[in-house]
Amino acid sequence: MRSYLEFEKPFANIEGKIHELKSVDRDDGDGVNLEIEIAKLEEKAKTTLEELYSKLTPWHKTQIARHPDRPHFQDYLAGFITNFVPLAGDRSFSEDHAVIAGFGRFDGQSVAVIGQEKGNDTQSRLKRNFGMARPEGYRKAVRIMELADRFEIPIITIVDTAGAYPGIGAEERGQAEAIARSTAACLNVKVPVVSVIIGEGGSGGAIALATANRVYMLEHSIYSVISPEAGASILWRDATRAMDVANSMRITSQDLLKLGVIDGIIEEPVGGAHRSAEEVIEKTAKTIRQALEELSGEEPDQLRHLRRDKFITIGRNLT
Repeated sequence: MRSYLEFEKPFANIEGKIHELKSVDRDDGDGVNLEIEIAKLEEKAKTTLEELYSKLTPWHKTQIARHPDRPHFQDYLAGFITNFVPLAGDRSFSEDHAVIAGFGRFDGQSVAVIGQEKGNDTQSRLKRNFGMARPEGYRKAVRIMELADRFEIPIITIVDTAGAYPGIGAEERGQAEAIARSTAACLNVKVPVVSVIIGEGGSGGAIALATANRVYMLEHSIYSVISPEAGASILWRDATRAMDVANSMRITSQDLLKLGVIDGIIEEPVGGAHRSAEEVIEKTAKTIRQALEELSGEEPDQLRHLRRDKFITIGRNLT
């Protein structure tokens, strides 16, 4: 059953009527042509959805980015990575299931792939800790990046997390240090790094994997230094004012492209990525393919220099 967001209620009501009519026996003998009525409602539903998505606020985009039906990292992995071999553990403490990392092939080329997986049902979400990585996840990512650098293999990262896990155990095991080392590893490797934010790009939990030569966002994804709820708690001690924070923080792909924080936007179908996952995954693959082709001609030291300079420039120019 499809899930609807709060602002999608007008569209949901029309779709509900369509389902009701489709369930009615067409041979009821009352002379009403239900197919014509259904076609009219379907056209109205399409128009209503287009209208709703033509005037989205940052808070609406936050809700879309968090939609439970939105395609997750494993969907992208299955969509354009073949022969994927995951590697487990950080060689220090344990395995973190929120981060999936390993090696596979993209268009026949060997690549390292690292991504955050939220899970798609209760059991998998608990296993994946809702995509919130512990220190072990970032240390595993560092291990994969260092291997990729050693064997001159390009790196693809897929970001989708509300943020790094803030639990006591994670802090005791050096969460901040693990994030810093992962960010440093992204900056130091001499191979192409391409990152795509497919849902939420939350704080250090995102930047630890997204310090890349090319950073792209899906049209209705978000990327922020802090979640709207946490920002509202700090500013007003009231998490219910998250909408106010989201509308002020410039967290949308359109805002961040203007600021030069990201390099491009991957368009989503009307209604969001969850309404046509295959289309979005195909567009993402095309964007990654183009980025890797552009970066393939650069020398290793130049790749690292360009990446570092890119992020230093962001810090200097943000206003």
